[in-house]
Amino acid sequence: MAIDKVTTPAIADANITTAKLAYDAAPFRNIIINGDMSLAQRSTSVSSISSGNTIHTCDRWKTYASSAGTWTQTQEALTSGDAYTNGFATSLKLDCTTANGSLSSGSYLSVAQSIEAQNLQYIKKGTSNAEQLTASFWVKSTKTGTNIVQFVSLDDTVRICAQSYTISSSDTWEKKTITIPADTSSTGNISNDNGEGLRMIFWVVAGTDYTSGTLATTWADTANANRAVGQVNNADSTSNNFEITGVQLEIGDAASDFEFLPVDVNINRCQRYFYKKVSINAYGPLCQGMQIGGSDCMMQGYHPVKMRSSPSLSISGTWAVESGTTNATFALGTTRSNLFGWSNQQSITATDGSAAIIYGSNDASATFTAEAEL
Repeated sequence: MAIDKVTTPAIADANITTAKLAYDAAPFRNIIINGDMSLAQRSTSVSSISSGNTIHTCDRWKTYASSAGTWTQTQEALTSGDAYTNGFATSLKLDCTTANGSLSSGSYLSVAQSIEAQNLQYIKKGTSNAEQLTASFWVKSTKTGTNIVQFVSLDDTVRICAQSYTISSSDTWEKKTITIPADTSSTGNISNDNGEGLRMIFWVVAGTDYTSGTLATTWADTANANRAVGQVNNADSTSNNFEITGVQLEIGDAASDFEFLPVDVNINRCQRYFYKKVSINAYGPLCQGMQIGGSDCMMQGYHPVKMRSSPSLSISGTWAVESGTTNATFALGTTRSNLFGWSNQQSITATDGSAAIIYGSNDASATFTAEAEL
């Protein structure tokens, strides 16, 4: 049977668009890491959040809070609703437990992700060829009305751009899409380094310090009063919840379908900034080393991925170090770390050259963490 040839005239130009060709099939088009809130290495639930700048649950998502009531944050398992039926199994949820209906001027609550500068070079921000960006996300909120998504560029001159979106139905998952214009100003350049190049912020509560101006819907030098104009007060009732998932940020003027990544890929991307090791059982090993001289033991471990910067190390629970026949409680002593691994020198008396190991000391919850967050 003859097969007709596909000729150029048979493919109408109108059927081929930039949106169809560009990013739907492009790998790693989502600038955001862990946008589906699927990884929460630190914890799945934290209560009594009222102040500070901390990642509590979902990896890469930091909560900024001050004088905005008290909140519980959870990595929420989804079982119903439009976000669930579109493939999302988890969300980041904020539940107001102590209300604040009379905000101070400096009150704020937001959830944000900081983006490493060298991962943003292709958006060409601060040049005449700068790209516009599109953000899409699923959101569910008890309180209806206007909310703000804001972007802050932190290299060169600090610049901001914000867009509003509307919650139409209470406690109902809604998908939102906003477009962020290109920043062609020469003062908006992002350095090619491992620092913070851009921050995406979901405002939840904002006092008048952040709402008394005009919303900065195009890129402009930072002015606090223009950051969250119109933001509703989601802290005015203990009945209020605020929930997000499926956050995607990409080049272009249209949103593509959310880019679901394999679990191992998402974990590795998050571990560049933070990882946690928990003893696999009551006596699970952490790392190995050897005795150097009669009074010092040198231990060495390796990070699972190359980290953004030399991380801060911490331990909790009870670890033990055993060198030769000598056993002692492990403590972070003279510690060195770099992008690839870490070492620890601890005073312990044993035979020079003896093999050494750090392990859980009858503690299956003993934990080691390395942090290199922006």
